[in-house]
Amino acid sequence: MEIPLAFYQSLRLDDTQSNSRDSNYSDPNVFSFPRFSRYDFSIRRRRWKNPFARITCSSLVQRLKPNRKLKPEPITETDESEDPVLDDTQIRICSQIEKFVLCNRLREAFELFEILEIRGNVRVGSSTYDALVEACIRLRSIRCVKRVLGYMTSNGFEPEQYMMNKILLMHVKCGMIIEARKLFDEMSERNFFTYNSIISGFVNFGNYLEALKLFKMMWEELSGCETHTFPVILRASAGLGSIHVGKQLHVCALKLGAVDNTFVSCGLIDMYSKCGDVEDARRVFDHMPEKTTVSWNNIIAGYALHGFSEEALFLLYEMRESGACFDQFTLSIMIRISTRLAKLELTKQAHACLIRSGFESEIVANTALVDFYSKWGRVDTARHVFDQLPRKNIILWNALMGGYANHGRGADAVSLFEKMVTTANVAPNHVTFLAVLSACAYSGLSERGWEIFLSMGEVHGIKPRAMHYACMVEILGRDGLLDEAIAFIRRAPLKPTVNMWAALLNACRMHGNLELGRVVAEKLYGMEPEKLGSYVVMYNVYNSMGKTAEAAGVLDALESRGLRMMPACSWVEVGDQSHSFLSGDECESYSETTKRQIYQKVDELMEEITEYGYCAEERSLLPDVDVTEGEERVVRYHSEKLAIAYGLVNTREWNQLQITQNHRICKDCHKVVEFISLVTGREIVVRDASRFHHFKQGKCSCGGYW
Repeated sequence: MEIPLAFYQSLRLDDTQSNSRDSNYSDPNVFSFPRFSRYDFSIRRRRWKNPFARITCSSLVQRLKPNRKLKPEPITETDESEDPVLDDTQIRICSQIEKFVLCNRLREAFELFEILEIRGNVRVGSSTYDALVEACIRLRSIRCVKRVLGYMTSNGFEPEQYMMNKILLMHVKCGMIIEARKLFDEMSERNFFTYNSIISGFVNFGNYLEALKLFKMMWEELSGCETHTFPVILRASAGLGSIHVGKQLHVCALKLGAVDNTFVSCGLIDMYSKCGDVEDARRVFDHMPEKTTVSWNNIIAGYALHGFSEEALFLLYEMRESGACFDQFTLSIMIRISTRLAKLELTKQAHACLIRSGFESEIVANTALVDFYSKWGRVDTARHVFDQLPRKNIILWNALMGGYANHGRGADAVSLFEKMVTTANVAPNHVTFLAVLSACAYSGLSERGWEIFLSMGEVHGIKPRAMHYACMVEILGRDGLLDEAIAFIRRAPLKPTVNMWAALLNACRMHGNLELGRVVAEKLYGMEPEKLGSYVVMYNVYNSMGKTAEAAGVLDALESRGLRMMPACSWVEVGDQSHSFLSGDECESYSETTKRQIYQKVDELMEEITEYGYCAEERSLLPDVDVTEGEERVVRYHSEKLAIAYGLVNTREWNQLQITQNHRICKDCHKVVEFISLVTGREIVVRDASRFHHFKQGKCSCGGYW
């Protein structure tokens, strides 16, 4: 790696120290290294005197009895000044304990250890203690830790530094981080292993600031650190989101010549990416002498994390051409990029690669796969992937349930929820209830929705949040219970949110209560004065009530704030290419033949559906895109109509059409697509800015409520 130290010359190691434990990590003085020449690195050395004096835990209190056939023999008294002499039985027990641990038969090792606990004063050797500590680390058992420590204390065992480090690691691995820190503070001698153990423990527990302070202490006491410390401490910097600390760590790695290490480079890429500095992450990646799969995954995930999906996709292609192997994490990132870019073909490739690579049971990538298929109109395929997985976590259940909700399949979502809590015995969380309540709201399952809402606190002990109350407002609004919805909002034990008022406003629009809608719209307008949608709603409410002066005032306010509505855009995927259209689009990017086919198909469809009873609606009262008044051409050739026409012309008649748009589908286009699905026999899925609409045989999954 050839990043010159001069590139980071503006980042110097500060002389100032911070002694406050409550200092803010964003302060440059919190994490600052002293110059090496100013410190004496001699370490205090003294004989260890009973390090477990404060620990009082003995298995004798628990009256444990051995369940082995070995019979304890009478204890021979020995001179305490001499080393303990073990009889044959005790030697056999200690030897067998060590063998059991070596063979990973940990429970049997602790069953034999009960015999030593019963005898109490048998002083065993360090090798046996080492085996018992190793067994505790593997079992992650706090109870076993206390048993071993209690026995050490009662027998006056004085461990050397190696054994103390092993005991410290045992505390960390078993989750006893507070006890580990106390033990660390009492240790008279510390080395790199000591510091690495306690630092990794705090990083794994999410206490990143404490881990950084310990790293600084190690740097001062031991004149630096080991190479494999950097990947761990870089995780702390990434967890804090502190680019200042991360760059200082980069300088430290440069000074020690550790940046050529693959793990350090991967840690730096991950840190820069999570701190928002993708350019520096790419610079580190480009200078890596050997690019591993992990390094590719980190840089691609960094680009995807910050919305650079096209760049991330380009890097994926570069990774494939470089010959680097794809793993399950690569495929998971690939699927998530496909979700953002709406590339179904790319996801199919990732799905096929999952199966070819033997990752069809891997939960991370398959969870991303279920999420993609759920979000892009392939919910039955998502269910197939879900059913094939032998292990399912809560994220997987929630992803499929949310897919059913978005596609208006409320009964399927409720059935999946019941299977999850009864058959699978998986505890639901807030996201689970949001998915199933949304499904009930979208599908009009009012009674079942109320039962599930009430069960949150009564059965599952989960306090409803604002998003759950918004779902219940939508359920009441869908049933036309507007007064009850207002009362419900006022009685809610939390401050009403934008989503709650928006659900009520939608109900007012659907049921024609314009006066109440005006009151709610004005409240929304006051809550989000900088949001474009608030102006759109207010403009249309005033327009629908005939208050042209007020509507004009909203447009003036919109213009004065420098906000403007984006043009309506819809796109359809044909093969592996996405084709986008604007309302009234001249289709200049297409050939004259293709352009003629698109407009001719729209005209044919409009004539055909008119014969089936279609009657044009008045202009939508809730446009959320820029449409010029009086342009009849724009109204006739809305972007979704052009996208559907192109899809019908260029796909086979049995293929489902998937339309995506950046705006909410208007009432007229909704009716048009219903008729098109009837006359063509095609299934058409439209994902608008609000939800999914599945059109099949002249009906929509939303039931006319969106």
